[in-house]
Amino acid sequence: MAPPEHLDEGTEAPVEDVVVRRLPIRLGQLLKLAGLVGSGGEAAARLGDAEVSVNGTVETRRGRMVHHGDVVGFAGRSLRIVEPGSPPPPAARP
Repeated sequence: MAPPEHLDEGTEAPVEDVVVRRLPIRLGQLLKLAGLVGSGGEAAARLGDAEVSVNGTVETRRGRMVHHGDVVGFAGRSLRIVEPGSPPPPAARP
């Protein structure tokens, strides 16, 4: 069975900002940096099980590059990627 292409919009968690010094960053590295997984192998397993999304679309590639403003969803959390000292991306402003 193919993973769903988009996550259910009604289940979104509040967005937490994660400051990343060097962008872009690989998705697997971000999951480790944010403390969501303990190893690259665990990141690969979670991605392989279609448990991670980027900007609302299920992502299965550990090497997928994420950029300033991207929102990563995993384990009931939503993380927005931001550069140090930068304002929130325009789409994230109220």
